[in-house]
Amino acid sequence: NTITSNAAISACERGGQWERALQLVRSMAQSQVELDAITFNTAISACEKSGEWERALHALSAMVQSKIELGTITFNAAISACETRSAWEKAVQVFSTMLESEVEFDAISCSVVMSACENGGRQKATLQFFREMSQRKVEPDMATFGTAIAACETVCEPKQALQMLSIMAHSQSSCLQHLDECLWQDG
Repeated sequence: NTITSNAAISACERGGQWERALQLVRSMAQSQVELDAITFNTAISACEKSGEWERALHALSAMVQSKIELGTITFNAAISACETRSAWEKAVQVFSTMLESEVEFDAISCSVVMSACENGGRQKATLQFFREMSQRKVEPDMATFGTAIAACETVCEPKQALQMLSIMAHSQSSCLQHLDECLWQDG
């Protein structure tokens, strides 16, 4: 059944066996076992963890053909699979498809596409995604700030890098303050 098969695919993902994960997906389809978002998300993630970005995108395409709804987790895994230097353009394409599909993106989505651009030597694109994130009111995480600061340094905009560092420090203190409030409420 689907749950058992998904558990097996998940085990393959954790074990770095992307080929076996994809084989299980094919076997499920041939046996007419229902494929769901978990099936594909896990298979895409297995490919991502093994550096098989082309296979991850193929699995994403198969998910679309199966008419299974694509969500933030799906897109994040596919973008992450394309985070390598040679596939940064694919990461941007997947992110663009995410926007066109009106799937809500999060800090992880932005962080990963920014990292892909940074890995591809596209620091200005990295900063454009950071600005997009800000315009859409998505709260950056520490990884996102780090990637944006590195891009600023490379593009020779130290003033902007310092501003981001200041914002990051403020955000971190806000997070710590919120955590302290939560801890005191439970006590």
